Amino acid sequence: MSLETLATQAAREAGILLAQMQDAINPREKAPKDLVTEADVASQKKILEILAEERPTDYFLGEEDLTEETDLPGQDRIVSASSDLSQLEYCWVIDPLDGTANYVHKLQTYSVSIALLHYGDPVVAAVYDPVMDAMYSATQGKGARINGEPIAHSGCEKLDRSLIAASFSAGVERGSQEVDRWVEMLYECQALRRLGSAALNLCYVAQGGLDGYWATSVKIWDIAAGVLIVREAGGTITAMDGTSLKIQEAKFIAAATQGLHEQMFEVLSRV
Repeated sequence: MSLETLATQAAREAGILLAQMQDAINPREKAPKDLVTEADVASQKKILEILAEERPTDYFLGEEDLTEETDLPGQDRIVSASSDLSQLEYCWVIDPLDGTANYVHKLQTYSVSIALLHYGDPVVAAVYDPVMDAMYSATQGKGARINGEPIAHSGCEKLDRSLIAASFSAGVERGSQEVDRWVEMLYECQALRRLGSAALNLCYVAQGGLDGYWATSVKIWDIAAGVLIVREAGGTITAMDGTSLKIQEAKFIAAATQGLHEQMFEVLSRV
């Protein structure tokens, strides 16, 4: 089994599990967070079971803290977000449920994201959209795919003709840099969206649904897979200052083309 096949298998099985658990969540209840945590943990456990069975000597980094769990496959190989991933030969980075608020409210945009890092650089990726049964995947140097078929970015070169997305932090404040950047971009692009799943936003850039996307408040597990998928689809992605992206910092601008990226960078640098 190839590493990409392994990643897609784990992402699909976790996504099916999330879809089955979703009906139990009522967003109008007093504390839906507990139910979401249950879904997140179940999804991450499912992924770990599949990956650790095939790759017992790899390391694992997930959004959910499972260090207190017992009898969990790969438990002794779990690392934290503060670990220097560039020192680890192979580490799987897992987001068991990206788009939690959408999931709770039964909106359609949520996903499972899995990436394999080789000394800190993503080399295999899978992002699964359970609602659309869409599996985005990539292997370094071998292109990006959706359900096995090659994908490519939109080719958009003009910001005023582009559809752009952004991610905000959960506790974004009025008058913050995040809000000011949103307003600045709103006047420059054709349309602006906040869709709720960083992993899918990156996949949409890769397949041409979005032309660009930026974020400054996400985590490595949100973007590790999507970054590779954008790269393999021929897109451009850098750190917010235009330098090479350090994936653990997770602040970036992604665009279909270099020309569009330069225009986004100019607008976002104003604030």
